[in-house]
Amino acid sequence: IYMLAHFLHAVQRLVNLPRVGVIGTLGTVGSGIHEAYLKQLDPEITVIGKACPLFVPLVEEGWLHDPVTTEIVSRYLQELKDKEIDTLILGCTHYPLIRSTIREVMGEGVRLVNPAYETALQLKALLAEMDISSSGTGEEDFPYRFYVSDLADEFKDFANSILPYDVSMAKKIDIEKY
Repeated sequence: IYMLAHFLHAVQRLVNLPRVGVIGTLGTVGSGIHEAYLKQLDPEITVIGKACPLFVPLVEEGWLHDPVTTEIVSRYLQELKDKEIDTLILGCTHYPLIRSTIREVMGEGVRLVNPAYETALQLKALLAEMDISSSGTGEEDFPYRFYVSDLADEFKDFANSILPYDVSMAKKIDIEKY
């Protein structure tokens, strides 16, 4: 499932989008991909990108509701507030985890768009259509395996802070072998 396609689907459902902000990593914002999609939708739309590279380590540290996070979010997003955007696209999978802080900083008048949510909805529909979705009621051993390229213990701690079940194992692998 291509995440940007579902981002476009989410944005199409919103009306009156004259000023859209896009936040993401340096690479995401620098690629201009969101702006290109939005310009296909409406060539007159104003798209303002803002790289927010410190959001990822804040999330990974688990500082989801920390005053430091609020300060950094405020600093990064002030430019978008000054430009009076009406919609803000969360262009990184980490960013929805600090959505409440972003909402607090941007205010209720700015729509937040989470492409990951749209992708999850489409994946659920696809799995159901293919009749391979799980009911989540199986009595089997823990069905999830987590393999990471670095920092397995940190990943396990982070996963336990955001997932609704206990992650008891994450295994570091040598990515060069794959």
